[in-house]
Amino acid sequence: QVQLVESGGGLVQAGGSLRLSCAASGSIFSINAMGWYRQAPGKQRELVAAITSGGSTNYADSVKGRFTISRDNAKNTVYLQMNSLKPEDTAVYYCNAGVVVTTTPFAMDYWGKGTLVTVSS
Repeated sequence: QVQLVESGGGLVQAGGSLRLSCAASGSIFSINAMGWYRQAPGKQRELVAAITSGGSTNYADSVKGRFTISRDNAKNTVYLQMNSLKPEDTAVYYCNAGVVVTTTPFAMDYWGKGTLVTVSS
């Protein structure tokens, strides 16, 4: 009913930048918070950044000052601008959204399939 598709991952050198995008589509009535999570090999999935429908943001301490999350509500899309990338940022990045579909009165979590970000030293 709802699909989230990430794009923008790739290989970048330390100190470089990448911009991730996640577009939601389907029978969407509204979208509450959207966010980015990441999971590195051998580690737990962690929240990187989140943004509410009103634009309030929250960041993991490890990315504050380097990453910026934003959204375009008209396009049902969330972005993650990643600057000053470090090798420890290497992970699969997953998009998450709380979506109210047209057939239900409450929000449910949806996840993208992930996009790989690799930062070389």
